[in-house]
Amino acid sequence: MEPGEFQRDTNYITTRITADGRDGYPAEAGRYRLIAARACPWANRTLIVRRLLGLDDALSLGLCGPTHDKLSWTFDLDPGGVDPVLGIPRLRDAYLARFPDYPRGITVPAVVEIATGQVVTNDYPQITLDFSTEWTEFHREGAPDLYPARLRDEIDEVAQRNFTEVNNGVYRCGFAGDQGAYERAYARLFTRLDELTERLAGQRYLVGDTITEADVRLFTTLVRFDPVYHGHFKCNRSKLSELPVLWAYARDLFQTPGFGDTIDFGQIKTHYYAVHRDINPTGVVPVGPDLANWHTPHGREQLGGRPFGDGTPPPPPRAGEEVPAFS
Repeated sequence: MEPGEFQRDTNYITTRITADGRDGYPAEAGRYRLIAARACPWANRTLIVRRLLGLDDALSLGLCGPTHDKLSWTFDLDPGGVDPVLGIPRLRDAYLARFPDYPRGITVPAVVEIATGQVVTNDYPQITLDFSTEWTEFHREGAPDLYPARLRDEIDEVAQRNFTEVNNGVYRCGFAGDQGAYERAYARLFTRLDELTERLAGQRYLVGDTITEADVRLFTTLVRFDPVYHGHFKCNRSKLSELPVLWAYARDLFQTPGFGDTIDFGQIKTHYYAVHRDINPTGVVPVGPDLANWHTPHGREQLGGRPFGDGTPPPPPRAGEEVPAFS
């Protein structure tokens, strides 16, 4: 690691919820609760995949508010500031219920076993893959295959490259400890965005002709780019809306059921600008940018592709899980 470079802690609780329950946690409807926050890009992935696969009935959803303190994400959106299913005010309580001396950060997403109140896993890259491969019994009719076996090597390769350069790359820009580290991160970020522009100029999706896990993982960063990363994290060579191919690609996904209907721009901006006081000491949240352009035509249909493959779009969000409309 170069001096001044932001280093993400990638040590997560690696317990898995699987069809055979080999880690002691079998996939069962109603046994677990997904805890997420709409503000967080890593948690946003689980919200999208849960919607696309139709796991809404099998896996309930608890949502933390957009801000948190040094201890934990909190359930300040719920009456009394308590999650109505788990009965706890802080996600930290579920971590400590299983690991009384838990030494790492309290992160979303997390899957909690309802009966014990104990966190099972916060391993966000594995959670969504397991939703696709281990929870198949509970997929809706018409659920897309987001992680097709024949494409997994390519999906993994593309997603890993995007993680280091883009998903985590924006954070390496924003939290760089010195000028050199920032400039290196900046160069790597936009080099990869230029590579993705070339890749997506002639194909609608990142891998194959349908939406896959790779698209979900890239989307949650792109959708935050102009509202947050361009200014707050100094990723300001170009706005996403000034990169025609990536902007059209992002709008295509945003307008696809299961993607844009998980996005709450207000919570996203509040989280980054209010919580990151080391970057934004005043805590002032910007009013802009104008977001109406997310609804404009993208023209990506001309590239062909079938968003859901042999499947179908998910139904509208469940009552109580809708996001505020914007114009």
